[in-house]
Amino acid sequence: MSIGTERVYVARLAGTTVFDPLGDPVGRVRDVVLVVRRTGVPTAVGLVVEVPGRRRVFMPLTRVTSIVPGQVICTGVVNLRRFQARPSETLAIGELFDRSVTLRTDKSTAYIEDIAIEQTRGKLWQVTKLYVRSGERRRGVLGFSRRGASTVVDVDAVTGLATRDKLQGAALVIQSFADYKPADLAAALMEMSPARTAEIAAALDDERLADVLEEMPEHDQIFLMRTLDPERAADVLEAMERDDAADLLGDLPEQDAAALLELMEPDDANQVRQLLGYEDDSAGGLMTTEPVIVGPETTVATCLALVRRDALPPALASMVFVVRPPLETPTGRYVGLVHIQRLLREAPHDSVGNFVDPAISTLAPADTLSDVSRRMAAYDILALPVVDEDNRLLGAISIDDVLDHLLPRDWREHDAGDPRAPERPAQGGKRG
Repeated sequence: MSIGTERVYVARLAGTTVFDPLGDPVGRVRDVVLVVRRTGVPTAVGLVVEVPGRRRVFMPLTRVTSIVPGQVICTGVVNLRRFQARPSETLAIGELFDRSVTLRTDKSTAYIEDIAIEQTRGKLWQVTKLYVRSGERRRGVLGFSRRGASTVVDVDAVTGLATRDKLQGAALVIQSFADYKPADLAAALMEMSPARTAEIAAALDDERLADVLEEMPEHDQIFLMRTLDPERAADVLEAMERDDAADLLGDLPEQDAAALLELMEPDDANQVRQLLGYEDDSAGGLMTTEPVIVGPETTVATCLALVRRDALPPALASMVFVVRPPLETPTGRYVGLVHIQRLLREAPHDSVGNFVDPAISTLAPADTLSDVSRRMAAYDILALPVVDEDNRLLGAISIDDVLDHLLPRDWREHDAGDPRAPERPAQGGKRG
């Protein structure tokens, strides 16, 4: 085996591919699970491994037979239940990176940037070294200043490892999640302690935090919103999709929701108030007020450019909605929708109004979730328009809005399959 005396640094281990004994990939390491006590040496008990489907699961270090640069080899079985840290467990990257400790030599403060683990003769993994940086945190940024030296110290050369900071930095954690999609970052945050989740949320920019909130269950959304000061909370709501912001505000006490609406920009607040006026499971309550809206004379080339926006959900990027001016909801008279697949076959200078699909009928704000889902299935389409009695476009409903309401309210908290999903045997390993 390649483990025993090797020193493994957690930051380098993150992202490493995990293989079974036959060489087939199982997943990628995302974090290391530690048990940190106020006395004694911290121990590593397992890995958080991201398996196909972006599910993060726990792999005991007793199942790891080899750790070498670029790969981890496991044996036995892989439990496919979604990982959730126990109260006694701490995530190395998620919760210890950026934590302050005190150096015993001169009583100065340093901040953890990496952690080394080694296996003892008794096959127990222990934290042996810390890579720390001295210096003060930047004002206004939960990171480090460039002043101060970096050094590797023994774990017993510091104090305070098991003590939470009053305000712990989050720069290194956010950097480690840079390539995560919002849903994956949301899942990772829900694995951490509430206090650490709040610290990382505070350090995210408004757009990123808005995207993450949209992927969280209601009670987690409300918890994080209440950790923000009201002005920041209003800014984040403005960055959210209007229907998601309305759903979140609808779950808050009426007085709190009204206060946040007053702090939002008037145009944003008015759109959210409009959505709050509809029943949650109606077409009006399900729709977003910001689909891609164009006039009939807009060119094909312009439409294709509009749907390339990174922030546009894939379902809404599959079509454009054609209306008479004004082009903001509620718009002028609704003309129809045009599929992007159709526009890919047309000349760039042609007008989009020439390619409206006449077969797609509209929804009314009062239509039920059942009406919406049946219509979407009948048309085999990813989004549908919602218009008022004067045929003005109010918004559009996408397939993800429908699925969010058809699935159980707590679906984000469970595995994609059976919540009692069995352990999957790694090839060549034994069950048990």
